Amino acid sequence: MGKVKTVFICSTCGHNALKWEGCCPNCGEWNTLKEALSKKETIKVLDGINFALPLKKIDLKYKDRYDLGIDELNILFGGGIVKGSISLIGGDPGIGKSTLLLQVCSNLALKEKVLYVSGEENVSQIKLRANRLKIDNDNLLILSESDVYLIIEVIKKENPKIVVIDSIQTMKLSEIDSVCGSVAQVRESTNIFQKIAKSEDISIVLVGHVNKEGNIAGPKVLEHVVDTVLYFEGNSKNQFRILRVVKNRFGSINEIAVFEMKEEGLSCVVNPCSILIDERPKNVSGSAICAVMKGKKPLFAEIQSLTSKSFFGIPRRLSKGLDYNKLIIIVAVLEKRVGFSFQNLDCYVNVVGGVDLKDPACDLAVALSLVAALKDLSINEEMIILGEIGLSGEVRSVPGVEKTILEAEKLGFSKIILPYNNLKNLKKIKTNIELIGVKTVKAAVCEILK
Repeated sequence: MGKVKTVFICSTCGHNALKWEGCCPNCGEWNTLKEALSKKETIKVLDGINFALPLKKIDLKYKDRYDLGIDELNILFGGGIVKGSISLIGGDPGIGKSTLLLQVCSNLALKEKVLYVSGEENVSQIKLRANRLKIDNDNLLILSESDVYLIIEVIKKENPKIVVIDSIQTMKLSEIDSVCGSVAQVRESTNIFQKIAKSEDISIVLVGHVNKEGNIAGPKVLEHVVDTVLYFEGNSKNQFRILRVVKNRFGSINEIAVFEMKEEGLSCVVNPCSILIDERPKNVSGSAICAVMKGKKPLFAEIQSLTSKSFFGIPRRLSKGLDYNKLIIIVAVLEKRVGFSFQNLDCYVNVVGGVDLKDPACDLAVALSLVAALKDLSINEEMIILGEIGLSGEVRSVPGVEKTILEAEKLGFSKIILPYNNLKNLKKIKTNIELIGVKTVKAAVCEILK
């Protein structure tokens, strides 16, 4: 075995240092240098020569996928889990990661042998959860173990097609002195599971804890190593959860799936739009419906705004589900380009349902909801608003307008305010919805003030 020594690795940029320092000399971040393992190995001479192959002559080895038994979840993975891939699912404690994966394991075990490994629960505790979820399958194997090498031995003995590790922060390698969850333990354990996945064509799903910032705990290299990364969003006290793809080597990263927590487990919400807007109050100021594209489907969400007199020297700007800096920019545009004054008012913006809107298509809806809150007027309940706002006050075009119109008609909406360029370039589409194209934010404001 090669010589082993300790180094310190930055969890942000991956910089290696021989001793601990408060500030990383490479990226400048503080308290990010964590103890890790450095192993020098002698270079081995290969028995044969590995030739580079032309792209056309390479066989498509990983074209087959495993059906997860949940259509929306299959879409997130790009059509199912690819054989030999390694995936990572993160989320807050109690949000439903273990519950969902146990349900998926039950579906997969109908056709393939599945191994569920838990480093947090014993087999009896997992059995209790399985009974609650009404899961009973002979092809589903349960293992309570945190030693990586013992898990690898079980994998080689049982030869499962899918393995779930719950969670990667509880795994431990005996030759590393640091505790479970440390940078060294997480990084080396993930690398070993990755080698097993690629060499044995076993699909491995890792569960990851999150830190106080909401990111997956451990080194950033953890997310670089895996093929797919999914995040659970939402409050564990709320019955609805959103599963979002942030990395996918085998599919789109713009997809989301909405799940509802019930007594018998997580069930997929086929039409999340209706849930997010059905409870919208009537004749209330500051409420607007926006539409953003999530993969191949539009998502409708309610944006609520509230303005109140400020009793401080600097007015407050608070947002939930919307980027704070975006709110500041939209308020500035409304003041400079449209003429509204928010300088003595506190502004609060909330995206209902726990949805995080990062798509610029929601800019115009946020702006009009703020105006409606300022003027104490209610926006037409059957109106959808979409468009990106520029600093000069122009409304820019957004993608997926045709699909948004078709979906809005199914949900019973009668009007859509959209960018003028989208309306001008819109292909002939049969719809009963009134389409209102606007070039500027000021023109859009005039539409809701009529």
